[in-house]
Amino acid sequence: MMLNIGQYQFESRLFLGTGKYPDYDIQKQAVEKSQTEVLTFSVRRMNIFDPSLPNFLEKIDPKKYRFLPNTAGAKNAEEAVRIAGLAAASGRCDMIKVEVIGCDRTLLPDPVETLKATEELLKQGFTVLPYTSDDVVLARKLEEAGAHAIMPGASPIGSGQGVINPLNLSFIIEQSNVPVLVDAGIGSPADAAYAMELGADGVLLNTAVSGAEDPVKMAEAMKLAVHAGRFGYEAGRIPKKDYAVASSPEEGISVRD
Repeated sequence: MMLNIGQYQFESRLFLGTGKYPDYDIQKQAVEKSQTEVLTFSVRRMNIFDPSLPNFLEKIDPKKYRFLPNTAGAKNAEEAVRIAGLAAASGRCDMIKVEVIGCDRTLLPDPVETLKATEELLKQGFTVLPYTSDDVVLARKLEEAGAHAIMPGASPIGSGQGVINPLNLSFIIEQSNVPVLVDAGIGSPADAAYAMELGADGVLLNTAVSGAEDPVKMAEAMKLAVHAGRFGYEAGRIPKKDYAVASSPEEGISVRD
């Protein structure tokens, strides 16, 4: 089943970041192995107006992917809106990941400014995907504002801690009528599979692949993990029980003295 975000449809539920790879050749191979359809990047770190300068598209065919620029570096809604405008001016992007950091130490998002930026960018016609903490109420308010997807963090950006608050994440997924993409903190394929098993519609990650000892192999592992987690969620797991239950039926078995 396709993943629908605003006017866009995707077969892959793995969104991949483009930063911090050892080199552009490894980045290209990792992107191809992941089979992602969406690449995210920081507008402030991208030379979108000067083709003579190096950028993450150097080895990548831009026609194969949908770009999801983010507003990383923004400290308030005004800055986020301005950065989004730069991305739109490049002529490549009308889908934007809103990222407004409120704490330099934890890199957790500012909830008030994130909501403000989301509201303004929606007015300007963007397809908006706000990055947020695992705040259940904020996720609901962002959806009510019109966000096309919600992107709660599994744990702090780049920490690799995985899903540290599955209860809140499951609450967000349960109440949402738009896609929920788990973003930030994924460290291993097990983390990605777990997020999908909880019912997430997709996973966005970067460091878990780009920082791996073998980014190309990890990209493929993440692809498979997202598939497995989604299939497991759709299949419906068995309930957990306190005691053992025999896996072989006992009825109809003949017993000899």
